[in-house]
Amino acid sequence: MEYCNEKLEEFNRFIVGKRIAIIGMGVSNIPLLDYFYEKGAKVTVFDNREIERIDETAIGKMEQYHVTYFFGENNLEHLKGFDLIFRSPSAMPFMKAIEEEVQRGAILTSEIEMVLKLAPSHTIGITGTEGKTTTTSLISEILKKAGYTCFLGGNIGKPIFTQIKEMKPEDFVVLEMSSFQLMDMDVSPEVSLVTNIYPDHLNVHRSYEEYQEAKKNIFHYQNQEGTLVLNHDNDITCSFAKEAPGKVIFFSSKEKLQNGYIYDEVDETIKYCEDGVRRHLLHRKEVKLRGVHNYENICSALAVTSKFVDIETALTAVKEFNGVEHRLEFVRELQGVKWYNDSIGTSPASTIAGLHAFEENIILLAGGSDKGLDYKEVGEAIAEKVGTLILCGPTSEKIEEATKNALVKQGKAMPIYHTNQLEESVKLAREKAKEGDVVLLSPASASFDAFKNFAERGEKFKKFVNEL
Repeated sequence: MEYCNEKLEEFNRFIVGKRIAIIGMGVSNIPLLDYFYEKGAKVTVFDNREIERIDETAIGKMEQYHVTYFFGENNLEHLKGFDLIFRSPSAMPFMKAIEEEVQRGAILTSEIEMVLKLAPSHTIGITGTEGKTTTTSLISEILKKAGYTCFLGGNIGKPIFTQIKEMKPEDFVVLEMSSFQLMDMDVSPEVSLVTNIYPDHLNVHRSYEEYQEAKKNIFHYQNQEGTLVLNHDNDITCSFAKEAPGKVIFFSSKEKLQNGYIYDEVDETIKYCEDGVRRHLLHRKEVKLRGVHNYENICSALAVTSKFVDIETALTAVKEFNGVEHRLEFVRELQGVKWYNDSIGTSPASTIAGLHAFEENIILLAGGSDKGLDYKEVGEAIAEKVGTLILCGPTSEKIEEATKNALVKQGKAMPIYHTNQLEESVKLAREKAKEGDVVLLSPASASFDAFKNFAERGEKFKKFVNEL
């Protein structure tokens, strides 16, 4: 008998004729235009960008479906009289216009929240400051290796709301979830992972505490059958355990846990621990990923999938995993110099992790738009690990100051250069690099000063490198 998703059918009946606002016409919301048009809803689109900056595909669909839209700085002045509001991650729920419309009776939700509420499948959610994308992708690969149908979405850039109708109870939904997506959630995945928590997005969140509270929503609404995987080495994530409704599994690269998954730096192996007995699983040389932070990601992925996949199948998937584009991605070797693209390194913490993945002399390309973060620790890591620093973008001065302060304390000196464009940085790195060096793009900053996103920045970097 063919499976029928009754929750989805009920939702489809509910939206017929309803006034629906879509706030933010980003990639994750474009498929909603088709869906709501087919179901007979009345859609209005809002976006704070001018029409020239809206995706042409979105514009085409809005014209085809005769959708009303309001663009520009004051677009939300027209947010009145709606039954349902779908917000993009960039449209914060505490915005005055949104709060007032909710008070008038509108239901506020998002693409990812509705997936969690309507999908009949097993649901897995991944959040944290660093490691989300790699770990989300690895979890998906492990599940697929075990023969499961897996729907991968969320902050990783793949909208899957319109795929709910294809999902079955035995399938898996794996979602990368940002603080922006989580902060007004009232539903949690069946299995949740928090990789770590460091200061991030403080240019948008009203406080560091708000950022942390948003992350907690990934497990707050679990029941006793839920599972929460946490980083034992991070004080904030470790503290989450006492609030978990269900089972907690820890992972660590610093502690020999009695129970959980660890990366043992002494013998460089990943191990499973149960009641103090530690079972060797695999050596770091058996995997393609580099760096302790990636061995932590492997530990967390094994913990998340342990309920559903036998360990041998999971380990096979781990060994075959090539990593994620723009995350310590090997680009090419030229005259003995290896070039790596870590454009997804948009915060100091992610760049620190990237730097510690290499033993070679590093020529670091850093800098970008400012998210209001502290660069003291990344300056210390640069002083310790980097031979030459090339800076470009608004955060250049902050990174230089933090690095120079650390160099003084460490009694070192380092050549520091400034450029105006990424292509200029690449060419300068070519001049300065010697055989055996690594050239690493890891900006420790967002990309919006010169690019649409980190992916465009990474693609440009690879293009410039391959043209050398």
